[in-house]
Formats: sequence, structure tokens, C-alpha cells
Amino acid sequence: LKYLGPSLVVTGAVIGSGELVLTTSLGAVAGWGLLWFMLLSCWCKSLVQAEFARYTIISGDTYMRALNRVPGKIWRITWPIWLAMFATVPAIVGLAGIIGGGGEALSFLTTLINRAIDPAAALTLSPAWCTGIIAVTSSVILSMGSYKWLERVMLVLVFTFTITTLICSIAMQFTEYRTTSADLFTGMTPDFSVFTLAIAAIALSAYGYTGTTSGDISSYTYWCIEKGYPSYVGSDRSDPNWESHARGWMKVLHTDVLLALVILSFATIPYYILGAGVLHKMGLNPDSAKETISVLSNIFTQTLGPWAVWVFSIGAFFILFSTVLSGIGGAGRFIPDYFIEMKLFDRSDVHIRKAITRWYVGVLPIIAFLIYLPSLNFVLLIKVGALTSAIFLPIQSGVTIWLHSNKLDPRIRPRMPTRIALWVIFVLEFLMALLVVRYVFWPILIKALGISSGLEG
Repeated sequence: LKYLGPSLVVTGAVIGSGELVLTTSLGAVAGWGLLWFMLLSCWCKSLVQAEFARYTIISGDTYMRALNRVPGKIWRITWPIWLAMFATVPAIVGLAGIIGGGGEALSFLTTLINRAIDPAAALTLSPAWCTGIIAVTSSVILSMGSYKWLERVMLVLVFTFTITTLICSIAMQFTEYRTTSADLFTGMTPDFSVFTLAIAAIALSAYGYTGTTSGDISSYTYWCIEKGYPSYVGSDRSDPNWESHARGWMKVLHTDVLLALVILSFATIPYYILGAGVLHKMGLNPDSAKETISVLSNIFTQTLGPWAVWVFSIGAFFILFSTVLSGIGGAGRFIPDYFIEMKLFDRSDVHIRKAITRWYVGVLPIIAFLIYLPSLNFVLLIKVGALTSAIFLPIQSGVTIWLHSNKLDPRIRPRMPTRIALWVIFVLEFLMALLVVRYVFWPILIKALGISSGLEG
């Protein structure tokens, strides 16, 4: 228990827009029919998270260095790193959506405060202004490197909000929106007829941004290194006790990941239950609403009472704001690794690494804000980031399988059931990525190129 912890840091970043916005929206539009899909989304990625971390802990490689061992170098880096660099743009678009969601949540909260002070007052801050405030605040906090204390505080707030959401899903049983055994049976029975084109886009977005995302899998390896796992395992492989000692630390790693999986499951499923049980029955769809945060607040007010709008508004703001800080802070840890693997500077040059990280985390919130301004549709921007994450998941699972087979010490390779499970997950994630390309990005490309419907067919 003393050595657990990296999963809690990642979990603080994971619980955010995917759960609050996309999972709830999916429940609102699909009803109970895709409960099984959300459980699958939560559970299938954690094994890849654990097994990629297994390699980095045993080998001492960072995430980027591990990717750079895969065959197929173009110039100095391999094709997975090139793809990851190209994916930075849609990832920033997703971040713009998260910042925009935080801005709308802050605007909603300020409106509540103004009305509480003076019911006749019309003064409020627009979502655009609130998003700008969040972007500037995030930039200052992150560039100064003084966000650790704030991260701890918000981790408590996020978990409190998550527990409150769980309470809401229980309280729903004492209202007209109660869940029946028939609802649960429907939710746990795969029915692919539910996947209309519109619902498929939301479902695939939720899949990309719920549970452990591709970004969280990469960040987790860095948190494990900072926790000291590689040094605990030891590097003297000639020691006769090294194998049993290393396997013991793999148990610690798996316990850490399992802890995160349990927390994520209890954090994600209540959002879907409330979306399906409350918003779907009310005929509300936050995905298409102009005031998404206001629509989402019904999952609290319809279960706990009108007073709960305050709990929701404060919690929604902090859960999105914490995702901004944690997501950018985590990304800042591996951004210098891109340049190190390109051999632009040496890993031992700590000064340059810190300078790159500081500039990156300081400028990125402002760039994300500028991306948000033209559209003011934070849900759409979040979907772009989520769908991109879904596309890159099979690359991570495929690289994990290759590293285990070719670079990992044979004595510490996972057992056969785990290897089979990794292949099953890889196939599943590959199919999901194909669905994203076929039903989301391909129609957009066709429309952008102005190809007629006949040629599209």
C-alpha cells in the first residue's frame, strides 16, 4: 500500500470531460442499450496500461524511448512517434473543448451566484470570457510550476464530486426515474441495432475519452518512473533473486492499476446511469443543447432536489478545470522526450528539458483558448480529441505486444492468459479505430472534398 500512487494521479486526470459530458450524453441518447459498451470501454484499456508500464519499469526506458525501439525509423524516430506528433493537433483541439467546457461551467456558476444575490440581475460572464479566464489562470499556474498543491486540492474535490454523482445514481431509485431490473438486463445485453450513425459518433467518442485514454497510458509510465518503480526493481539481473523480486514489484504495479480501474468504474458508470435514467426519460440531449452544462445539471436536480444545482455547478467546474491542469501537466513531462529521441539535445541536460516543459505548459492553454473561440462548441471539440484517442489505442496495444515479444526480459514476460488478452484487446481496439475512420472521419473528408453522394457510395 505504501508504494501505490501513480494510478491515483492518473485517475485525477482521467475523471473529467469523458465522464461528465460524453458518458452522460451517450446515456441520454441511447438509453440503457449501451451500458455494456461503457463497461467494456472502462475495462479493456487498463491491461495495456499495466503491461506498457511493465516494460518501462523493467527496461528503464521512457515511453518515447520505448516507442523509438519499434522497427521502421524515418530519419531518427520511428513511425509511432511521428504519428503521435501529428496527433498533437487534434489532441490540442480536444483540450480546447475541455477548457471551453470549464468556461461554460464557470459561466453557469457565476449566473447562479448573481441570481442568488439579486434575482433581477442580468449580469453574467459569457462562456467565452470564462474560458479566457481559465486559459490565462492555467497558463500562469502551470508555467510557474506551482500547481502541485492545487492539484492535490482539486483531486479531493474531484473525488468528492464523483462520490456525490454515485449518491445521485442511488437517490435516483427513490424517484420516478428509478432503474428496473429490465433496464439493467437491456443495458447488459449487446444490441448493435442501437448504433445509429449519430449514436455511434457519441459512443466512439466516449470510448476514446473514458477509462484510461491513450494519453493517460503514456503519462502513467512517467508517473511510475517518478514514483521510483524502476529503481525498486533493480538493474542487477545476475542476482539469483532478481526475477522473484521483479515479479513482486509487478504485483505492486498490477495492484496500482487495479485500484485505478475500480475507481474509474465507480466514477464512469453512475454518469451513464444518470444519463439513461434521467435525461433520456426527460427527452434531453446535452450533446445537441446550446447550454450543455445547464442540461447536465438535471442529473443532480432531478434526484437530490433543486438545491443540488450548486453542488453540480461547482463540481462540474472543478472536474473540468482539474482535467486541464492534470492533462497539460502530464503532457509537459513527455514533450521534451520527442526532442531527446530526435537527438536534438541530451537527456542529461535538465535545464533545457525544464525550459521546454515550462514554455509548453504556459503557451498551450492560450492556444487551446484561441482554437475554442471560433466555434464556441466545446462538445464538438472534445469529440475530436476523444476520437483521435480511440484511433491511437491499437497502436499502443500493438507496440506493447511487440516490446514484450522482442525487448522484454523473458523471465518477466506476462503469463499466457495475459498475452492472449492483449491480443484480444488489440483486435478490439483496431476494429474500434476502423469504425472511427469509417463512420466519422471518412464522411467528414468526403464532405470537405465536395464529393457527391453517388461517388461516396
